[in-house]
Amino acid sequence: MGWGVLQDPLMENPPGTATIGASPVIGQEIYWSPLWKNTIMVILAFSSGLTTALGPMLTPGLHTIAVQYNVSLDMVSSFMIGFFAFWIGSTTFFTAAGANIWGKRPFFLISTVILIGTCVWGYLASSFQSLAAMRVVQGMASAPLETLVTSSVSDLFFVHQRGSRLAIWGVMLASGVLLGQTISGYIIQTLGIRSTFAIAGMIFIFLLPLTYFFVLETTFTSPRERTAQLQEKGNSFWMIEHDGREPYRRQLRVFRGRLSPESYWKGVIKPFPLIAYPAVLFSTIVYGSFFTWLLVISLLSATAFGSPPYNLTPSQIGLTNLPLFGVALLGSPLSGWMADTVAKGMARRNRGVFEPEFRLTLMLVAMPLSTIGFLGFGTSVHNHAPLAWPLVFMSLHALSVPFATQASLTYVIDCHPRDANQAFVTINFAKAVFTFLATTYVNGWYLRVGPRQVFYVIAAVNLGVCTLTGPAYVFGKRFRGMVARSRFAQKLSG
Repeated sequence: MGWGVLQDPLMENPPGTATIGASPVIGQEIYWSPLWKNTIMVILAFSSGLTTALGPMLTPGLHTIAVQYNVSLDMVSSFMIGFFAFWIGSTTFFTAAGANIWGKRPFFLISTVILIGTCVWGYLASSFQSLAAMRVVQGMASAPLETLVTSSVSDLFFVHQRGSRLAIWGVMLASGVLLGQTISGYIIQTLGIRSTFAIAGMIFIFLLPLTYFFVLETTFTSPRERTAQLQEKGNSFWMIEHDGREPYRRQLRVFRGRLSPESYWKGVIKPFPLIAYPAVLFSTIVYGSFFTWLLVISLLSATAFGSPPYNLTPSQIGLTNLPLFGVALLGSPLSGWMADTVAKGMARRNRGVFEPEFRLTLMLVAMPLSTIGFLGFGTSVHNHAPLAWPLVFMSLHALSVPFATQASLTYVIDCHPRDANQAFVTINFAKAVFTFLATTYVNGWYLRVGPRQVFYVIAAVNLGVCTLTGPAYVFGKRFRGMVARSRFAQKLSG
């Protein structure tokens, strides 16, 4: 049947194609119970959500910062949010390469410790220059917790389990972006900007022992460990099995030395050529744009709602994120459930053959919701409609984001599991560049042309991005075959 996915004429089963439940698992993936794996997932997801919140949590107070330090709104937006995102994306090249060689655990712990320090710095900062410098360091320190969680999902869970686990991560990200602003709006209005960093720092202090005692190492690639093989329709998915159960006390080690003989600097530059892989390129554009639009609509809603006829206070602006958070709580688990259930259902009706392209069906939900959301928000704010209307359209867009996120990220993990770390570096760097550019110029653009023109253009660009799903779905299997056969890919993985 194929469900419209064209077969590769030269390779029956390119990497990513698998038969669900075709072969028994030999040995174990990692010697941990499902409860322990899910505990790791929840702690990392919460830490990632809190780290993500560090970026937009200042959004309700951008005008306050601009007035306090006598700088332009665009400059505040750029240095407080754009630069933060840019340095996250830039640093991931180094942290992801290091995680492949020395493991993820030391990076998670070091990241948490430095973030505690930057929160103290933010609380004590007395000038805009100091605050801007702090955001650079904070962005660099945020990289592991923002970008290594997705590859940890690939380490811990099988293909049919990843959608629901990424949904947990999606809920935490939505909480960070949306609920974080609601909370920070109240903090900014009642206690001031500095207190947002103090409270965030206290939460990181709480997370540090949880990370140390529960988030053990998931990266095991050294030849000295034994491996177990799961055969799926001719393709090998390798699962690491420890050479004997390691005592818990030894698992608490932060540094284990080299876990891989790979070159660190080769790992640093590897994400750049990965953009040539069609699956990575598609997911980079989709995830990067959807995440950027989420920040843009949040940023511009603060500008719109803080001006006539709405004239909301910072705490009230924060409250406008509650409906978005509510639909995100609905959309994230629903999209996670659909990512696994729809794909498995399609595979069963495809003689048990699973194709990564089945994940992309979630874009059928994301595309209309996001388009209607942008058009409706721009029109309603332009016409000074009652506050309920722009909130409805913002919520429609927020509901679309977890579906696009699930579609793009699970697609990359399924297509290129061994390159997942570096692929997410590519994706997150593009997201960082998109975010930096958008947050630097979008406020000025909005003030020049108004909400309707801004969001009509965004809707058109977003619609164009979503239409890329068609060729990615139809020709995806052939693209995977081309990549598997190419000397470029063989040299890259060699």
